[in-house]
Amino acid sequence: MPTVAELLNSLHQVGRVEWIGLSAERRGTITPVTEATVRIGTGLDGDHHSPTGRGKRQVTFIQWEHLPVIASLLGRESVGPELLRRNIAVSGINLLALKDRHFRIGETLLEYTGQCHPCSRMEETFGPGGYNAVRGHGGITARVIQAGTVRVGDVVRAE
Repeated sequence: MPTVAELLNSLHQVGRVEWIGLSAERRGTITPVTEATVRIGTGLDGDHHSPTGRGKRQVTFIQWEHLPVIASLLGRESVGPELLRRNIAVSGINLLALKDRHFRIGETLLEYTGQCHPCSRMEETFGPGGYNAVRGHGGITARVIQAGTVRVGDVVRAE
């Protein structure tokens, strides 16, 4: 029988980039793109956070499979990834399983830096209950270790 530590270290899932979004300005519209250039120290080119070098929060991710859960908790038919204001939506791999790991997406190497908890903007976006609907489903943050390009359809794999 494997130990918990062994289970935590064996991640056989392989994910896929389903969506990429950028916002050119603070509180601006999230524009979906099919690819993005990712740079060390700043994150995704064209995203308003990029020039500031957000430290541990250079790139944000949302779990694709969590979108229908959030929609259900809100009593909605669907919720698009742009409403969560994250950069990349990923399917097929549990993002929380990337904790304390480096992971590859396309040409890039990233490092998990923490959970991306919801903010009060979720109440603005979804109305009363928005914040709590997103709790536990907010995704993760990462820092760029190796620059490159990320494209919709790229494989997501733990190192």
